[in-house]
Amino acid sequence: MPSRISCAVDDRSPVTVVRLTGTLDVDTMRAVHTVLDGCLIRQPDALVVDLDGVTVADRLALSVFAATCRRAAGWPAVPVVLCAPPPDAAAWLAESTTCRVVPVRPSRAEAAELAGAAASPRLRARLEPVATACRRARELVADACARWNVPELVGPASLVLSELVGNVVRHAQTPMQVTLTLRSPYLQVAVLDGSRTAVRAGCPDPRAEGGRGLLLVREMAQRWGITPLGDGKVVWALVPAS
Repeated sequence: MPSRISCAVDDRSPVTVVRLTGTLDVDTMRAVHTVLDGCLIRQPDALVVDLDGVTVADRLALSVFAATCRRAAGWPAVPVVLCAPPPDAAAWLAESTTCRVVPVRPSRAEAAELAGAAASPRLRARLEPVATACRRARELVADACARWNVPELVGPASLVLSELVGNVVRHAQTPMQVTLTLRSPYLQVAVLDGSRTAVRAGCPDPRAEGGRGLLLVREMAQRWGITPLGDGKVVWALVPAS
C-alpha cells in the first residue's frame, strides 16, 4: 500500500506554518516539496514546518527540508525552521547535514519566534491594473528605501519594479501583489499576477517605442526569474546595492 502524507497550510499570519501528518519517505517527499515550494513563492515572512504528526520511514527523505531551505535562501529570502520532530526523526536530523542548513526547535512557538526574528524586512501592497499603478510602485520603493535607509536603491529598484508592474498592466491585466524585501546586498522586488502567460525578454525592433521593459530588468538586476503559481505567476528580480 502506498504511503500517504497530508500538508495543512496555515498562512493567516506573516509566518506560514505547514503541519505534516503521515509517512515521510522518498515517495511522499515530492508532495511535501511541492507544498513547501508553493508556500515560499507567496513570500511569507518565514516558514515553520511542524513535524509532530510525521513518521519518517526513510531518513533520506529529510533532505527535502534542506532543499527547501537552500531554495528559500536566495529568493524569496524566507527563513525556514522545523519544529517538534518525533524522537527518531530528531535523532536522524541531528546526525544529518539537514540540521546544518535548517534550524530545529522542540515546539512550534519556539520555531515561530526564531523564524520571525530571522525574517528580512518586507513590504507588501495590492495594486490594480490601472494607469497609475507604475507611479504607485515607485512610491512604494521610495517609502521602503527610506524606511530601511538604503536611498541608493531608490533609482534602480523603482525602474525595475515599474517595468514589472507595467508589464502586468499591459498584458496580464489582473490585480497584483507587489512585495519588496531587503536582503543585503539586494533589494528584492516581486510582482504576483493572475495570468499564467509567460513573459520573455524579447528583441524589439530598434524603431519600436516599447517592448524593452524586461531587457531593462535583465540589465539592472543581478538575477531575475519567473515562477509559476497556480493560475498565475511571480516575476521577481534582485536589485544590487551597487
